[in-house]
Amino acid sequence: MSDETPTELPQSLGRDLQRTDFTAERLQALAQAALKGGEQAFISDVERAQSLQAIRDAIPPGEDAWVFGYGSLMWNPAIKVAESRPARVKGYNAYFCLSLKMGRGTPEKPGLMLGLDKGGECAGVAHRIAASEIDSELAVLWFREMFSGAYQPRWVDAGIEGLGARRAVTFVINKAHPRYEGVLDEATIAARIAASEGFLGTNRDYLYRTVERLSDMGVADGPLHRIATRVREIATEGKRS
Repeated sequence: MSDETPTELPQSLGRDLQRTDFTAERLQALAQAALKGGEQAFISDVERAQSLQAIRDAIPPGEDAWVFGYGSLMWNPAIKVAESRPARVKGYNAYFCLSLKMGRGTPEKPGLMLGLDKGGECAGVAHRIAASEIDSELAVLWFREMFSGAYQPRWVDAGIEGLGARRAVTFVINKAHPRYEGVLDEATIAARIAASEGFLGTNRDYLYRTVERLSDMGVADGPLHRIATRVREIATEGKRS
């Protein structure tokens, strides 16, 4: 993403996302590209600002804020964090349910991203944002997560390693959004992830790095691990053919 050509998207970013990638100009470029690809659902700048303000107003003055990540927010938060700790949220689970036509997918071969929904338990990472950084870093986070309205910000109770229960903001799936695909079977998920790629890289990399982070935290088995195994098998078969 070039500062000189903000309305043009790169063929390949070739690196992790950084906080400087999330600006109003880049959001406009992404929206224009998404419209060309047939995407129609976006939230307005006013709606985005209102949702951010609602969360901001719930943070007492002078207090730090925790953000719970369960996908790429675990390993590439792209915001300034004071510390990061393994965490769990009960009553929610993450699954591949959000169609991905940009970034790590295309309109022709859409990938899938994780969404958080009620039920079960979800392992992830809690990032602490220092009180002095809250305004700037939540603004970046909202540009990142509240681009299309596919997610909705929510306060949840997170069990944070070494600290116990803490209130944290996270992003749950918006089931009314047209990119929401419901509960897909693992074979379908694996096939789509194995085939999709965009300017941010492959959908496989998103899955592998998420599973790797979970494994680092001691979560060595689960649905995402099974999907990763299926995707690796498909990728291996593709190389042989």
